[in-house]
Amino acid sequence: MHSTSSRSAVVTASTLSVLLLGTAGVHAEEPARAGSVPDVPVAAVMRHLDALQKISDANNGNRAHGTAGYLASLDYVQGKLKTAGFTTTRQEFEFGGKKSWNLIADWPRGGSSGEVLMVGAHLDSVDTSPGINDNGSSVGAVLETALTVAARQAAPSRHLRFAFWGTEEETYIGSTHYVNTLPAAELSKITAYLNFDMIGSPNPGYFVYDQSPEVARHFDRYFRGKGIPTEPATALNGRSDHEPFLAKGVPVGGIFTGSAEIKTPEQAAKWGGTAGQAMDPCYHLACDTPANIDRRALDVNTDAVAAMVWKLGVRG
Repeated sequence: MHSTSSRSAVVTASTLSVLLLGTAGVHAEEPARAGSVPDVPVAAVMRHLDALQKISDANNGNRAHGTAGYLASLDYVQGKLKTAGFTTTRQEFEFGGKKSWNLIADWPRGGSSGEVLMVGAHLDSVDTSPGINDNGSSVGAVLETALTVAARQAAPSRHLRFAFWGTEEETYIGSTHYVNTLPAAELSKITAYLNFDMIGSPNPGYFVYDQSPEVARHFDRYFRGKGIPTEPATALNGRSDHEPFLAKGVPVGGIFTGSAEIKTPEQAAKWGGTAGQAMDPCYHLACDTPANIDRRALDVNTDAVAAMVWKLGVRG
């Protein structure tokens, strides 16, 4: 996650948000059928985090923009998606004299060509950290959700597109490049962009992006079904890859478990954990390894990713 707010986005009213209306709830337990919401195993997500840690270990302890560690991370994620049957594209851009890439993965089955649900997470770390919570946690959850789409051979009602962004830590450069180079006609097809940035913090909060109420209410409903209260993710305003989409009037949504923010006694009372300590004491530090992950938070939030993909994309 980008560490400081650099600009504010002006949200324009979007007629696309009406496409997100619905009355069906998210059911925590459903029979395993093609259209049922999957329970994504947290162990599968952790395997991706272990792989990203090994990549970092082999590349000076990080996976930052312009490094071999980032490129190896890109190769890893793209390889998994291609093997699963996704159509993958690397979008090249440059920042600070160094090349980088976004990875875009489209599911070729089903889906209206005029309606796209887009789901993304940034793939880079800062140069001081392996970046396993920030943001391997979200990369693993989004990747495993995409692989679940493929394993079920889902034929979604909306086209599903997954994105893994480069250079987010330098003020979301990759996602900005994508949005700014996407033709207006293609941008208008995106019914919602769901962003995930840090979802396994060791002293977690449960925050929901509140910029687009139509999307937020689906996340809130999911967490209510789990008995988990939420708060608005105001700490992420201006700090992650949803901002370029928001600035163009695309409905956005997402979840966040906290970074350097200090957990209050009130938050500890409703979420557990330790008041007076950072939600992620290893934020942007070398200790942001798989050992830094709260597996329960990662499990609950991975299932939230899958639930929203099924609610807004597979079922539509």
